Amino acid sequence: MFVLFVAVAFGAVVLFHTAPAPMLIDRVNGDRAVWRMPPRPAAPRVYLTFDDGPNPTATPALLDVLSRERVPATFFLIDKYVTAETAPIVARMRADGHDVALHSHTRKLMFLTPEGLAARLTASADHIEDLSGVRPCAAFRPHAGFRSQSMYDGLERIDHVLVGWGWNSWDWNHFRRREASSIVPRLTKVASDGGIIVIHDGHHKNPRADRRYAVETAAQLIPALRERGFSFGAICRDLDSDGGAERTRD
Repeated sequence: MFVLFVAVAFGAVVLFHTAPAPMLIDRVNGDRAVWRMPPRPAAPRVYLTFDDGPNPTATPALLDVLSRERVPATFFLIDKYVTAETAPIVARMRADGHDVALHSHTRKLMFLTPEGLAARLTASADHIEDLSGVRPCAAFRPHAGFRSQSMYDGLERIDHVLVGWGWNSWDWNHFRRREASSIVPRLTKVASDGGIIVIHDGHHKNPRADRRYAVETAAQLIPALRERGFSFGAICRDLDSDGGAERTRD
């Protein structure tokens, strides 16, 4: 019995930091945690988010899809991947009407002090702005959802929010190869008003990873979601506004 108790306690501690869904730590931090956007029953909206970029090959192709479909999205960027080569891609994100936010390639950020995390994210935002001219909005997504109370305290210091995602609303494909043909039906089925969807146009270890599946997924997912009656929003813009019509470019 004692061994079982220890195992359950250990599992709870692990989930406390890593569960890809809101838990007690997130509820305690209230508005500092965003795992679902405010619903709009009269005009249901979903949020496409893209992690681990910018990717010099996949991200431009993805931006082409979003431009063709006239859909806004939110890009969570790894600051070390913003270079002289990829900075124009970030500038295009903003010019095309997308939100640009902060991401991380490592879970180690959950162990930083609040002051350390605040300084780290501020330096990342400065770096991205210096190279691209685009200042990331006040949103952060930790690597794989690894988070802690010190992380939330650090985000409060710089008035940022932690952005998660909807249950089963990411492109992990259950130990199978990631392909649009299997990912799109699942994401379409689980989508709901205010839901946040995650697709990876980059990779946390390989800045030039082959992400053609992500481009194909977006190209097929957008019309499938529209068929279900959804419009699309960008995280920071909608958090800062009181709602309204779908954000599309003229």
